[in-house]
Amino acid sequence: MIRQCAILFGCLALGELVVYLTGIKLPSSIIGMLLLTLFLKLGFVKLQWVQGLSDFLVANLGFFFVPPGVALMLHFGIIKSQLGPILVATVVSTLLVFVSSGWVYQLTRSAIRKSNHKH
Repeated sequence: MIRQCAILFGCLALGELVVYLTGIKLPSSIIGMLLLTLFLKLGFVKLQWVQGLSDFLVANLGFFFVPPGVALMLHFGIIKSQLGPILVATVVSTLLVFVSSGWVYQLTRSAIRKSNHKH
C-alpha cells in the first residue's frame, strides 16, 4: 500500500514540478496522470504496483465529488446570473468532444486497416 501511494503521489508531485517549471496551463493532476500512463506504458511502473489503490479510488470516485458539489452551492447566485453562457459552453464543448473523438477514432481505425493490409 505504501508503494502504491508513493507511486501515485510521486506522479502527482512530478506533475506539480512540470507545471511549476514550464508554466504550462494544465492542472498538475492531469500532467501526473499522463506521466503515470507513460511510466506504465514504458514499463517503469508495473500495473500490479498501483492496481489496488487505483481500484479503491475508482470505486469511491463519487465520494470525491461531494466537496466540489457542496462548494457549488455557495455560488448559486453567480451560476444563476450566468446560466445561459454556462449552458452554451457546456453544449458546445460536449459537441466538440463528440466530434473530435469520432474523428480520432475514424483516423485510428483507418490507419490500423491500412497497416493490416500492408502485412
